[in-house]
Amino acid sequence: MPALCRDCLTTFETGTRCPACGRPRIVSHPELFDLSIAHMDCDAFYASVEKRDNPDLRDKPVIIGGGRRGVVSTACYIARIKGVRSAMPMFKALQLCPEAVVVRGRMEVYADVSRQIRTMMEEMTPAIEPLSLDEAFLDLSGTARLHGQAPAVMLARLVKRMQQELGITGSIGLSHNKFLAKIASDLDKPRGFSVIGQAQTMEFLADKPVRLIWGIGEAGQAALDKAGIRTIADLRRWNREDLVARFGSMGDRLWHLARGQDRRRVTRNAPMKSLSSETTFAEDTGDPDLLDGHLWRLSEKVSDRLKAKGIGGRVVVLKLKRADFKLITRRRSLTDATQIADRIYRAARDLFDAEPHATPYRLIGVGLSDLVPADQSDRSGNLLDPQEATRIKVERASDAIRQRFGRDAIVKGRSLR
Repeated sequence: MPALCRDCLTTFETGTRCPACGRPRIVSHPELFDLSIAHMDCDAFYASVEKRDNPDLRDKPVIIGGGRRGVVSTACYIARIKGVRSAMPMFKALQLCPEAVVVRGRMEVYADVSRQIRTMMEEMTPAIEPLSLDEAFLDLSGTARLHGQAPAVMLARLVKRMQQELGITGSIGLSHNKFLAKIASDLDKPRGFSVIGQAQTMEFLADKPVRLIWGIGEAGQAALDKAGIRTIADLRRWNREDLVARFGSMGDRLWHLARGQDRRRVTRNAPMKSLSSETTFAEDTGDPDLLDGHLWRLSEKVSDRLKAKGIGGRVVVLKLKRADFKLITRRRSLTDATQIADRIYRAARDLFDAEPHATPYRLIGVGLSDLVPADQSDRSGNLLDPQEATRIKVERASDAIRQRFGRDAIVKGRSLR
């Protein structure tokens, strides 16, 4: 069976240790050198960058997030062992892991590291489809002749370079389509390299829960549960026509994915239609101060990502999920596109205030759609709000100070709610 040493990149026949360097970090699979669709996912990316830049944090549990009433953005694996998870309220995370070091995120730094990783990928293949700052699909079909190495070897070289040159680790999923490659990258984190071949696809998927399918949320899971569909094997017992009749276009997608069929191509620079951030609460809440704090933090996070990507958006989107799982989506078109947190927050807050708030919420999200380049954003004033121009200047000045002195140099009071 073909095998690869992930440390020295030697290829050989199956063994428990590399014949060249003697190390045990081996990946082997019958189709190892035949597959070319990959998903690379950095391991606890934000926390890894913070540990890289501050060696004192290396062996400590690290949480990226806000004050005690904020939420966890991400956490390192040491903190995850204690039960800390993304979107968890900070007070609960600190109850689970009181010794954790809480660090405010530095989006500009993360974006810069992401660009360096992207440059490394570009040296391997032009077919790259980023999903976020820390993950991307890659199609290495036809690159073996160019590089003189199989895609598996090139991917192992990529994560080795990331660790040596950037101090960041990543996990690789390798398969014959995007759906399975993304599943594979989660199988052995951190520093994993997992393979799902064509021959094993049906057997591999059979006993997996349907929530493994990307895009099935709680409402989708509830609908599938009601139909008696809990595993992919359950899904396969339905014929295609009945799934479409019951679930519409999603039913057709489920029929194909249950059989490991995914015809989506890895699309370079696919046009981004929207950008958003959301938080699911561990416990439903109707606390207006807490919800307002989340609105600001989400608006700020969306703004940071817009600025990092050099884009703005014309339509602010508010997403709410009530305790009864009813999903509410509201939109407001701005006079011109923006990437300013203050403008995003004020529009989202107006949309929020217009709701009756009859029940607590389990999720809140803020986003922007109708995206445009940054130079088409924030160009016209607001005659109904003459102070808006001043607030934009203040935010730009604050961004410059944070860029120079760190994320905590200036913090708005509402972000601590």
